[in-house]
Amino acid sequence: MTNPKLEVLTPDNCQIIFIDQQPQMAFGVQSMDRQTLKNNTVALAKAAKVFNIPATITTVETLAFSGHTYPELLDVFPGKDILERTSMNSWDDQKVRDALAANGRKKVVVSGLWTEVCNTTFALCAMLEGDYEIYMVSDASGGTTKEAHDMAMLRMVQAGVVPVTWQQVLLEWQRDWAHKDTYNEVMAIAKEHSGAYGMGVDYAYTMVHNAPPRHTSEHKTLAPVAANK
Repeated sequence: MTNPKLEVLTPDNCQIIFIDQQPQMAFGVQSMDRQTLKNNTVALAKAAKVFNIPATITTVETLAFSGHTYPELLDVFPGKDILERTSMNSWDDQKVRDALAANGRKKVVVSGLWTEVCNTTFALCAMLEGDYEIYMVSDASGGTTKEAHDMAMLRMVQAGVVPVTWQQVLLEWQRDWAHKDTYNEVMAIAKEHSGAYGMGVDYAYTMVHNAPPRHTSEHKTLAPVAANK
């Protein structure tokens, strides 16, 4: 194939890396709502787990500055090693290079902070020196300003990075609703993390298909009673 980027992402042809998804790094994000950013990152992680995508988690200056990786992200990958660095560029750490090489897949999905620093330098170096293809998850990454994020995305796209969004990646991995082995788990991610789409799924299940409401505990609905006048 002359252009490998024409291949869609599949559970068998890619790996994923989470770069510096840490509180102090998130504090500096101004390109999007921080809670939405965290939601998208955790949703992407859950999607990777459903499809058994090899994952790497790397952090920078955890104790000195950045704080610990979101516990919600780590809970998705229990027991996973965290690759600590000093360099802003993950490619400068040999552990990261070794982890990517060990996974044996040239398509690398990236979610990280900040877009204009850690994501950009990693992407450019991994493509230049490691011959990787980079798929940058724009809405699971954030920059210090919207312009910083946007210009970093433009710079990377000009260099050959493929821009994607987290839900796009999830559905590209699923590809066909006939794939029932992952259907329920994908729908669970959508219902929890996909906003109006997830609400719509809940509505359709309960109001159209008469499925029971998705409750975490038992509730009774009490009929209306007019107040005494």
